[in-house]
Amino acid sequence: MIADAPGGDGRRQPIRSYVLRGGRITNAQRRALDELLPRRGLPFAPALLDLDAVYGRSAPRVMEIGFGNGATLIELAASRPGTDFLGVEVHPPGIGQLLLGIEARGLANVRVIAHDAVEVLRHQIPPASLDEVLLYFPDPWPKKRHHKRRIVQAAFAALVASRLRPGGTLRLATDWEPYAEWMLEVLNAEPALLNAAANRRWIERPPGRGSTRFEARGQRLGHRVFDLEYRRL
Repeated sequence: MIADAPGGDGRRQPIRSYVLRGGRITNAQRRALDELLPRRGLPFAPALLDLDAVYGRSAPRVMEIGFGNGATLIELAASRPGTDFLGVEVHPPGIGQLLLGIEARGLANVRVIAHDAVEVLRHQIPPASLDEVLLYFPDPWPKKRHHKRRIVQAAFAALVASRLRPGGTLRLATDWEPYAEWMLEVLNAEPALLNAAANRRWIERPPGRGSTRFEARGQRLGHRVFDLEYRRL
């Protein structure tokens, strides 16, 4: 959720940055949702989480917004056992796939919230508690009339900045150049964030960022990939 719009009953209705589609879910993914989500997931509730209690330790914390099928999150968590990861996603097949990967790799440092990421940031994540926020290949909503659905908006930038520790990092990537320019305009205008690129534009692809299926699709279509990095002042 990123903003509000008038509803038919006169009340403000949320404008969401995603559309829930009835995608196919496998039996294994369904089993993961039924059996693993209660153990690895955190329910959404409008109350701040005690992250040390959630993970049973004090450690660096990384949140990935919209992890897709979870491939990047699984590899990051496996390669950084000393870091705690929180994945937030709304699409059940992807959540199920991530849970299967967590189980197969025996990862103890990942938790999942099946809910709108902006609401999770606003209501559940304590201020200055995250070391990194990852937003890789969000829906670009290319049509002008849909730009209000883009998750990267001024209010989102301010919210993320408030949840990052001083010196924390927001990492983004997109293969849609007009959206990359939009991100630059919005995020460069947020006074609490500093663009890590010397020219306040793009950075080179970070070596630790895995490839996603959305990136692979964009590359097949000949799209350039744009990586952005911002630090909390």
